[in-house]
Amino acid sequence: MRVALFVPCYIDQFYPQVAIASLELLEKLGCEVIVPANQTCCGQPMANSGFAHITGGCDTNFSTNFSGFDYIVGPSGSCVLHLKEHHPDSKIRSSVYEICEFLVDVLKVKSLPSYFPHKVGLHQSCHGQRGLRISSMTELNEKPFSKLTYLLDLVKGCEWKYPERQDECCGFGGTFCVTEEAVSVKMGQDRILEHQANEVEYIVGADTSCLMHMEGILKRSASNVGVKHIVEILNAHA
Repeated sequence: MRVALFVPCYIDQFYPQVAIASLELLEKLGCEVIVPANQTCCGQPMANSGFAHITGGCDTNFSTNFSGFDYIVGPSGSCVLHLKEHHPDSKIRSSVYEICEFLVDVLKVKSLPSYFPHKVGLHQSCHGQRGLRISSMTELNEKPFSKLTYLLDLVKGCEWKYPERQDECCGFGGTFCVTEEAVSVKMGQDRILEHQANEVEYIVGADTSCLMHMEGILKRSASNVGVKHIVEILNAHA
């Protein structure tokens, strides 16, 4: 199985360890992983700002780098959803997967050689929850199912908790955090307070953009709570 690893801009620039963890985990699970060297932005920032009509260059470059693979896998729900909904090539749209979605739906992972003895708070990002439906309750084998909690339950030593309001936005929202800064920060503070009430050590999610937003608030308040992308936990070992 030839898998192309899609590394979104946020991860490439700010959280390269998430890309490394994704590569290592996929290889552990038997995938032949290629990281196209000339990949750039998928076009999501323009599309989300109302300029989807000028993403042609991004679309063409993505097709050039990612055509011909069995699957395209990325550790970012928002970027993957953008490609699924907006990329003009139907083959790209049908072969791109968010990494947790890929682990559960394609690889059908039943166990992981992972160890992370910490208590974490699970943040459900809007794109993953409402768009890809990876972190909300979906149907698998006719039973309620969440891909994120399913995978976290495979990690030895990991205890996860939802905040009181499980489906609430963190306030990042792409350019929303720029145009509505005060509202965005207050939403992020509210999210963090609910996680802190659960006495978690880390806030965990599947989108680095949301995690970056909350990490900034945590650091400015000198909190001891950290943030981690879920793939870092799935790839963790003793």
